[in-house]
Amino acid sequence: MSNVVDKPLLVVKDLCVSYGKIEALSNANLAVGEGQIVTVIGPNGAGKTTLLSALMGVLSSRGEICLDGKIETSPPIKEMIAQGMSLVPEKRALFATMTVEDNLRLGSFRFHRRPKKEHEASMDEMFTLFPRLKERRNQLAATLSGGERQMLALARALMGKPRLLMLDEPSLGLAPLIVREVFRIITELRRKGVSILLIEQNARAALRVADYAYVLELGHIAMEGPASELANDPRVIEAYLGSSGKHQEMLST
Repeated sequence: MSNVVDKPLLVVKDLCVSYGKIEALSNANLAVGEGQIVTVIGPNGAGKTTLLSALMGVLSSRGEICLDGKIETSPPIKEMIAQGMSLVPEKRALFATMTVEDNLRLGSFRFHRRPKKEHEASMDEMFTLFPRLKERRNQLAATLSGGERQMLALARALMGKPRLLMLDEPSLGLAPLIVREVFRIITELRRKGVSILLIEQNARAALRVADYAYVLELGHIAMEGPASELANDPRVIEAYLGSSGKHQEMLST
């Protein structure tokens, strides 16, 4: 089975990434359609972060990465940003000594030549989506809570108006109530037309919000299918949902 979509935004063919003689990602094939949420689940060390880093151009790779019809081989990061790809890394990567507002302004740097009123409109949009950030707009990023930092990382990425938003473990280390809020926002972004590639340890929550899912194990895509089907697949339940399934489901609703 493959993710057949009417309007593919991202198509990846035979993507491979090596660290020296160790191949961390082997012949990965996946697709993300316009307006889709696609998730990649799997154990620690499976190659999920490596996958996102290669797509973003942070790591060298082999194989084809086709974004919005343009085929790249081991693309430079500036090219992927220019084409509308954005990554929110697991560690947030905020500018700790800068204010919330300044972090957001940096997110829209590729549009720096546009009129000031457009930047202000984008800022207002983020403050509507993340009201807590409006309250903290003049605080330093270093003073924010974990949940607030994650919201700022999301908002900063969205300031660049990405065609494809890639999220690496957005719920990692967050309190349960904040996890639920993060997944609510992810669903809301899909309603706004943002395509999302989601890497997430909370498999139950990820499969609940996603349209399509891939299971990555030891650098290989071991399973794929509609997220609702994988959520009920005995192999996925045993390996990734199990006894924690009820708790994870609570966090995703």
